[in-house]
Amino acid sequence: MQRLLFPRLKALMGSPCLWLLGPRAAPRTQVPCGIRHLLRPGQYSTISEVALQSGRGTVSLPSKAAERVVGRWLLVCSGTVAGAVILGGMTRLTESGLSMVDWNLIKEMKPPTHQEEWEAEFQKYQQFPEFKILNHDMTLAEFKFIWYMEYSHRMWGRLVGLTYILPAAYFWRKGWLSRGMKGRVLALCGLVCFQGLLGWYMVKSGLEEKPDSHDIPRVSQYRLAAHLGSALVLYCASLWTSLSLLLPQHKLPETRQLLWLRRCAHGTAGLVFLTALSGAFVAGLDAGLVYNSFPKMGESWIPEDLFTFSPILRNVFENPTMVQFDHRILGITSVTAVTVLYFLSRRIPLPRRTKMAAVTLLALAYTQI
Repeated sequence: MQRLLFPRLKALMGSPCLWLLGPRAAPRTQVPCGIRHLLRPGQYSTISEVALQSGRGTVSLPSKAAERVVGRWLLVCSGTVAGAVILGGMTRLTESGLSMVDWNLIKEMKPPTHQEEWEAEFQKYQQFPEFKILNHDMTLAEFKFIWYMEYSHRMWGRLVGLTYILPAAYFWRKGWLSRGMKGRVLALCGLVCFQGLLGWYMVKSGLEEKPDSHDIPRVSQYRLAAHLGSALVLYCASLWTSLSLLLPQHKLPETRQLLWLRRCAHGTAGLVFLTALSGAFVAGLDAGLVYNSFPKMGESWIPEDLFTFSPILRNVFENPTMVQFDHRILGITSVTAVTVLYFLSRRIPLPRRTKMAAVTLLALAYTQI
């Protein structure tokens, strides 16, 4: 009986018909080591078969093409953040930030269209300190201008949020994000949402009644600096992640000179960030109007009213003279650090892309001066 059954069974096991009935293991040479661990026993062996097994016809494994798409998306995201910062600066310069006195994620997307709606919006603005103290003679036409400035900034912020969140959900669903990239994308989307809430938290500080203060209504310089700082972090993180996906990383020998260059680059980035934050304090306190001469502040190099507030630490954040003085020192220090970084880069054999970045940074620093 065994002699009759086993030869027939062996022949049947070797036939192609039976191969189609069950899963098969792929040869080791056909499965890259990066995805071999994803195929459990009994699974199909090729990526196309995985797609057919799922019934969706989509590949859920990150690839170089998917990385390029994600990198370009984050590059666009960083551009929208830069646009939001520029619009925020224009809103600040036109003193339009307090024209919209309430916040609603959906309802405020529709601007007033009729005369009655504009008059109702204007009446709401008239109830707050900026109109009572600073703009009590403002006309409806003038109010419309500052209202549209703030409205454009808020709508652009919503566009930034959609630019991050909707593609992120799509790429996540398609399986185009690696495990590490998922964490980064979640952090970026969370920072976008936090940025919107922080913006309204900042505006609220300028709408509050301050009976003990004789100053003009303005937003808190602390909240303004936090709003700008979080925007810069979001921009830098998005741009850095994008370039890490789009540009190949250069492998350079770890020499002492390269280590010093890397440390100098990190220190310079920190100085530029601090200088930008101090600029937010200058804007929040209108400290740029205190002294308008350079390099001296008035008739002296060091003004006499640097430490008029008590305690002393309060001068760093609330004394307009000290705030402007700190901003000048930080700006000069940042430009000096950029110059040192440039000359350090000239002494080391670096890729062409890195040299171009150093030259561009130097040019932008001196243009900023």
